[in-house]
Amino acid sequence: MNNQTLEKLRQMRMLGMYDAFKTSLETSLKENLTQDQFIAHLVNSEWDNRKNRAIERAVKTAAFRYNATLEDVDYTLERGLDRNQVDRLASMSFIHEHKDLFITGPTGTGKSYLVTALGYKACQDGFRVLYASTAKLMSQLKIAKVKGAILTELKRIERIDLLILDDFGMQAFDAASRGILMDIIEDRHQKRSTVMTSQLPVKGWYRRDWRKNNCGCCPG
Repeated sequence: MNNQTLEKLRQMRMLGMYDAFKTSLETSLKENLTQDQFIAHLVNSEWDNRKNRAIERAVKTAAFRYNATLEDVDYTLERGLDRNQVDRLASMSFIHEHKDLFITGPTGTGKSYLVTALGYKACQDGFRVLYASTAKLMSQLKIAKVKGAILTELKRIERIDLLILDDFGMQAFDAASRGILMDIIEDRHQKRSTVMTSQLPVKGWYRRDWRKNNCGCCPG
C-alpha cells in the first residue's frame, strides 16, 4: 500500500510530499508524530517544495548574469553604499508601489551585483523579474520589430513586475532603440517597477545619447 501511495504521489508530481512520506517510511519519524502533526509535516513539505521550485523557475526566467544575494553584499568598500537604504529596498516596497530605481557609479563598484541581488530577492518574494543588458535587449527587440513580433515582446515585458536594465547608456540609442525604449517606459509607468544601472549620472544620459549619434543639433 505504501508503495502504491508513493507511486500516486509521484505521478501527481507531489514531490515534496513524496520525499517526506518516503523518508518517514525509512525512519521512525511517523511514530514520533501524532496523526495531525504527520499530515501537517507532509503538507508543509509539499508547500516548501513547490515554493522552491517556483523560485528556481523565476530565477531561470529572470536570466541573471551573476549569482548574487543581498546577504553577500560587501559594505566594507568605500563606494557610498548605504546599508539602511539597501535594507529598505530589500523589503520590495518599491515594487509594490510601482516605483523605479536608478543606480549610478563608476565601473567596478558592484552596481550589477547589487541589482542582481535585489532581483533574486524579488524572485523569492514571488515577483516576475527580467534582467537584461540594455544594449542587448534593444538589439533583440529591433530584430523582433523586423520580424513583426515587437508587440508580443513589449506585452511580455509590460507584465514583468521588475525589469532590470543593466549598463544603461553604455551605447548610444539610434532612432529605433529610442522609440522602443519609450514604448517600454510608457507601458510600465506607474504600473511596474524598472531598475537601471549606469556608469553615467542621470543628468548625462540625454547629452551622451545625442553626442554619440553626432546629430549636430545639440550642444556638447
